[in-house]
Parts: sequence; C-alpha cells; structure tokens
Amino acid sequence: MSFRKPFRAVPLKGKNGRPIRFRKPRSKGPTLKFWDKPVIKKKKINWWAIALAIGSVVLIGYGVSMGYGPMVIGTGTSYSETSAAPLASPEDTLYANFGICDGGKRQNCVVDGDTFWFAGEKYRVLDINTPEISNPQCDRELALGRAATQRFRQLINDGPFSLESGPEETDRYGRKLRRVMRGGQSLGDILVAQGLAETWQGHRSGWC
Repeated sequence: MSFRKPFRAVPLKGKNGRPIRFRKPRSKGPTLKFWDKPVIKKKKINWWAIALAIGSVVLIGYGVSMGYGPMVIGTGTSYSETSAAPLASPEDTLYANFGICDGGKRQNCVVDGDTFWFAGEKYRVLDINTPEISNPQCDRELALGRAATQRFRQLINDGPFSLESGPEETDRYGRKLRRVMRGGQSLGDILVAQGLAETWQGHRSGWC
C-alpha cells in the first residue's frame, strides 16, 4: 500500500535566493454585482442661462413690435422700415418710378436721402439733411447714408406725391428746393423719425 506525499507549494526564489513575496492587487473601487444598478451622474441644468436667453428674445421681439426695427449693420443705430407711408390725397398728382442714380442722363432717380432727380430736374429736399454717401467722414455715416437713400426711394415710390415750395426757390448749387409731401405729410419727417435724417438747421451735423 503506497501513500502519496502531500503537495506543498514551493515558493519562488529570486536571484539572491530569497523567496519572492506576492502582494494582493489594490482595489480600484467596489466591484459591481450583476444585481447592482449603475450609478449615472446627471448633468446640472443652467436655468439662469436659459432664462437670460428667453429674456433676450422677448426684448428683441418687443423692440421690433414697438417700431424700433432692424439695426443698420455697423452703425449701432436702429430704424424701422415697417412704418406705413402716408396715403395720397387729391393734391398729390406727381408720380414716377424712381431708381438709384448711377451716372449718364438722369431723369427720375434718387441720388441720396435728400437729393433726387424728377422729370430731368434736380431737387433738394429742403426740410432735412441726411448722411453723405459720396464723401462720408466715417463708415457709420456711409452705412446710414445708404440706408437713408434706399428708404427715401421706397417712400417716394409708394404712391403719388406733391412738391411744396419753401422760402427759397433754389440752393447755391442750382437745385430746386422742395418739400416732398404725400397726404399732407412730409416724407422727410418720416426719415427724421426713423433716425435716417435730421431736421435741416442751416448747417450739416456730424454723423460719426
């Protein structure tokens, strides 16, 4: 009858003859069991940012509805193109399809916000002054001048109009001085109300 010797683990030895000790690996955290539910961290919602965004949209909408209108890009000045032009009266008998003056023979066209040609004659709107586009002093004046030109063309093309004389017949450049009227209202006053012109004071103001 033979007996086997019990198995004994022989420790590993290093080069110096000493046994090598094994250490248990460090735990990196609790081990999840299959019945444990994973923990998902929820992201916090920044309610202040959402409220600020909603408030900005509301304020912009309120400004448009009150007639402050779109901004002239690069100027920081707002104007409204949505305000209704006055309706023509029986006295308003003049009409033409005005374009933008671009050289050559000028018949019916708009030079800028306060100067235009009608039936081959050059006119200056006598009650307003608008920013220059031919010799602007800064980019802001150029942007405002272009906006005033387009708006004046839109207004004068909206229907029949009349020309009202003032104290002087012509200016020093030979342009006829007239107030452009429709329904008893000056189209120049509309440009002033929209921030695209100033009431004429006998001299030009700065727009920069």
